[in-house]
Amino acid sequence: MYARATRAVSPSARPFTAGRGPPSVAPMPLVPPPPPKAPAPALDVPPSAILAGNQPEWSVGELAAKLKQTLEDRFGHVRLRGEISGFRGVHGSGHAYFSLKDGQARIDAVVWKGVYGKLRQKPQEGLEVVATGRITTFAGKSSYQIVIDSLEPAGLGAWMALLEERRKQLAAEGLFLPEHRKPLPFLPGIVGVVTSPTGAVIRDILHRLQDRFPRPVLVWPVRVQGDGAAEEVAAAIRGFNALPASGPIPRPDLLIVARGGGSIEDLWAFNEECVVRAAFESAIPLISAVGHETDTTLIDHVSDRRAPTPTGAAEMAVPVRADLIATVAELAARGGGAVRRRIERDRADLRGLVRAMPGPDMLLAGKRQRLDLAEIRLAPALAAGANRHRARLQALLDRLVRRSPELALAQARARLGRIDDRTGRAVAVDLRRRQDALAQLGRRLVLARDAGLERARVNEARRRDKLAAVTARLAQAARRDGERRRARLDTLAGLLGSLSYLAVLERGFVLVRDGEGRPLRRAGEAGEAARLALQFADGTIEAIPATGDRPARKAPSRSKAKAPQQGTLFEA
Repeated sequence: MYARATRAVSPSARPFTAGRGPPSVAPMPLVPPPPPKAPAPALDVPPSAILAGNQPEWSVGELAAKLKQTLEDRFGHVRLRGEISGFRGVHGSGHAYFSLKDGQARIDAVVWKGVYGKLRQKPQEGLEVVATGRITTFAGKSSYQIVIDSLEPAGLGAWMALLEERRKQLAAEGLFLPEHRKPLPFLPGIVGVVTSPTGAVIRDILHRLQDRFPRPVLVWPVRVQGDGAAEEVAAAIRGFNALPASGPIPRPDLLIVARGGGSIEDLWAFNEECVVRAAFESAIPLISAVGHETDTTLIDHVSDRRAPTPTGAAEMAVPVRADLIATVAELAARGGGAVRRRIERDRADLRGLVRAMPGPDMLLAGKRQRLDLAEIRLAPALAAGANRHRARLQALLDRLVRRSPELALAQARARLGRIDDRTGRAVAVDLRRRQDALAQLGRRLVLARDAGLERARVNEARRRDKLAAVTARLAQAARRDGERRRARLDTLAGLLGSLSYLAVLERGFVLVRDGEGRPLRRAGEAGEAARLALQFADGTIEAIPATGDRPARKAPSRSKAKAPQQGTLFEA
């Protein structure tokens, strides 16, 4: 029995409390009102002075933080019952946002990403739930909200409505179709059991298997109710299917998922979607034995066989060994009697056939008579056959004399001589015909070559004339384009001379630049510059702006050798 070594296979050995289910709905505790404050002492100051000078000023952020602290201190942990509204699925960040409402008010709710994955009951639009969490504020919207830590359906009606909705959803996916069910093995080599190791269920199964037909049992201990029970049951089913057939832990031939009776909350772990899908994906035939005969869970619809009780599952798993032994003994006795009766019947048939069989003399009498008649007819037949062969041989000799091989050979030689002369004459005639055809073809090729050369000379002359005409037209077009561009260039040169700032300098103006070459348009800008460059029409000089008693110093021109390029008056 493998039941004693199952602790090493268990994915989790955490204790759990029997009968644990969704907690009952309790009203939200009322916070006692704070004690009344002592009246403030009267001040002999006008109210306007108090309002204007003594009242403290708060920033919006400070007030929001103070309100948040006050609300969280007063309502740190609450349980709310209400209907989920505005749930549109999980946000892209992994958080869930919705509202809880009743007939009088509503409150915003949020489930953080880390908590959402651990919720046994996921939010659904319109579902009445009991939410446990803490009240806080959201300063960005000047609103308060509840941060949910756990979520449970509110009451039995909600459990049944949720169960029916989930059943319809899984049925629509085809998980409950009968064609997916696998036949149970008649006598499994190893039975795998997924149940609690401390309850009476495993003992009932082991005792029933021992009474009917002892088989090795491999137990995968799990929690059968409470938080995490569904995940452990699903992991156990998938773990049994993942065992290798020739590994250190043998792979079961049959699985039993069992639990004792209880309320719908106690059996809710076997209604979870992860358990139903794990049972559907199981390659090992599976018997569900959850609750009593009147209890029905979703795993019963997807399993290969449903047992009313765990004891009934053990009865379905194996046959009764004593009944099998009795049946085998009865079948062996019946088989031995049938064999003996068949032997006696065959022996009687053989004796009847032996009595009806004739003796050797009777069987050989006809054969002897036919042999004697054949011997009498053999001698005349041999003589007649020899005479026929002799006459046929004589006829062949006469034909050979009339048609001698030498005469046939002489005739063949004569025909061959005549055929040889005809071949030589035919070859000569064909050779002369081919020579005449070749000479005619040569004359045609010469005429075609001369005609082709003449056409080539004509085409060459035509192309040469066309090329000369195109060359003349191209040269004329190039001259016209050059004249047109030269006229446009002259026009642009005249326009550039009229628009250039050098023409303005010729009229007596001066262009002032700072030390970095930027043009200066205001006297204030010239006073702030460390050095100045004064450009005249005939050159540039450097100067230092006058500050106090320091006169401007004339600097030698640096650009007389090369006139500046033309541009706008204020180009940088």
